[in-house]
Amino acid sequence: MTTPPTETAAELADALTRAMKRIRRQTMQRLEPYGITPGQARALRMLAHSPGCEGTQAIRLSDLADRLHIAPRSATTVVDALEEAGLVERTPDPADRRAVRLTLTEAGHGALERIGLVRLEVAQEYFGPVGGAEQEALLLALRAAELGYEERRASEAQ
Repeated sequence: MTTPPTETAAELADALTRAMKRIRRQTMQRLEPYGITPGQARALRMLAHSPGCEGTQAIRLSDLADRLHIAPRSATTVVDALEEAGLVERTPDPADRRAVRLTLTEAGHGALERIGLVRLEVAQEYFGPVGGAEQEALLLALRAAELGYEERRASEAQ
C-alpha cells in the first residue's frame, strides 16, 4: 500500500523537524563551552560568507538581518552578544552615518573554525548511518523544495 503524497509530505516535515531539533540540541551542547549559541554561529557564518565581507570589508547590520531572515532588532541582539565576546566589530558606515557595518575580528575567524568543526562532527554523527548516495539525494530534494518555495514566495509578492 502506497502512502498518499500529502501524508508523505506531512511525515517528511515531521521527520525534518525532529532531525533539526536533534542536530540543533547537539550543536548547542558542543558550542556551549565556547560561549556561542547556534543563532550566533549562524550569524558569524553569514558574515563570513556574505559577498564583500571577506578580509576587512564589512556588511551592514540591516543586510545581515535580511540574510538571516530575522527582524533587525533580533539581529542587533545577536550582534551585541558577538561584539561583547570580541567576535565582531561595529564601525560607522562612511556612506550613511545612520548605518552600522560589521566585520569579523581575528577572534571571530577563530570561532568560525571551531563552529565548522562542531557542525561537521554533529552532521557526521547524525547522517553517518545514511549512505553517501542517499545523503546526496536528500540534499538535492531539499534544495529543490527550497528553490520551489522561494520561487512561489517571490511570485506571490509580485
